[in-house]
Amino acid sequence: MSHNTFGHLFRVTTWGESHGPALGCVVDGCPPNLALDEAFIQQFLDQRRPGTSRFVTQRQEADQVKILSGVFEDDRTSGPVTTGTPISLMIENTDQRSKDYGEIRDRYRPGHADYSYDQKYGVRDYRGGGRSSARETAARVAAGAVARRVLGDGITLRGAVVQIGPHAIDRTRWNWDETKSNPFWCPDAEMVPV
Repeated sequence: MSHNTFGHLFRVTTWGESHGPALGCVVDGCPPNLALDEAFIQQFLDQRRPGTSRFVTQRQEADQVKILSGVFEDDRTSGPVTTGTPISLMIENTDQRSKDYGEIRDRYRPGHADYSYDQKYGVRDYRGGGRSSARETAARVAAGAVARRVLGDGITLRGAVVQIGPHAIDRTRWNWDETKSNPFWCPDAEMVPV
């Protein structure tokens, strides 16, 4: 099983590598006539964009999404709408520094999927992890934005970090607003170092 495709009725296939020209996804199963434009998707990509804190990669990627298919607009629609056909989304890689990985091409990095990937597939893109890079999550976030349109406005989706290793939050201090003000998306302000 490749684990590049998820879902049945709403199916997402991600593609691309950390140091390739681009990455993205194809979303199939989205109904027609849902409002969808790049700005709507972009707001979610901006929240996961790299280089925004010292706790994430310092790669400076704009993560600008381009809708390649599955959306249509003319004078009869009130803006871009889904067509019911597969939606293809692309995010170009603009700040790959592949040469930075030259010294580790023959070494596995602790805490990364380098060894596992090599054992499973027999080939490893040492330049940032290829498909096993966290960069691949950009495509999942873009697909998630499309899923939000399918679910509609009456549903709230939120996430939070509640524990890293032995460091767990105090749930009596849970504050959803706090997740927007720290780089860990943590709802407990006392758990996040200043």
